[in-house]
Order: sequence, then C-alpha cells, then structure tokens
Amino acid sequence: MGKFIYEGGVKTEFEDRALTHLQLVMTAKLRRGEPFGFTWREDQSVGGGRTTVWVHAGSSLVFKFSGSRHPAINRDWIEALAFTASAPGGLYLVPEPQRTASVERVDVPAHV
Repeated sequence: MGKFIYEGGVKTEFEDRALTHLQLVMTAKLRRGEPFGFTWREDQSVGGGRTTVWVHAGSSLVFKFSGSRHPAINRDWIEALAFTASAPGGLYLVPEPQRTASVERVDVPAHV
C-alpha cells in the first residue's frame, strides 16, 4: 500500500498500482495549470466518510510507494480518471477498466 500525502498532513493509502495512475493524472493536470478537487473514501479504521482536497500548482503532494517496481500503465484507466478530474465533482478513484489497448510500462522518474 502506497500513501498519498497532501500538504504534509492529510494522508490516505492506495494500492501502488492505483496510486501510480492517480499520480500520472494529477501531474498532467497540474502541468497544464488545471486545479481540481480530489475526493476519496476514508477507511473505517479512521472513522469512514470521505475527504476532499483542492489540488493546485502550489499544493504539496507526496506519492509514497511501498514497492520499488513500476507497474504497467493502463491507458483506459488513465482516461477514466482524467475524465473524472475534469468533471465538476473532481478526481476520484474509479475501478480499473478492462484493458482494451495494449498495456505499456512507463517509468516514473524517482524525483516525481
């Protein structure tokens, strides 16, 4: 399980594969200067509910992965996540769709 940390305080866990896909969508939006909301459901161990953060160019984001291997990227999942990020409700994790296109291995630089 990897961790997404926002502004040094708000933290949540995602599987490394999902976190990689979220990272790719978030960094693409921020490179284009597009702020967005990001919402996730909290685990029952921390009280449940949901959390939303406003992500913008000045946000401090940390993507902490538990594993060292880079997962294969599912472009269909990237597109599905990007669609939610551009909608009024903002980005949220959607289930990974079946792969209709070829899966690619994309190396994410260690400094990202």
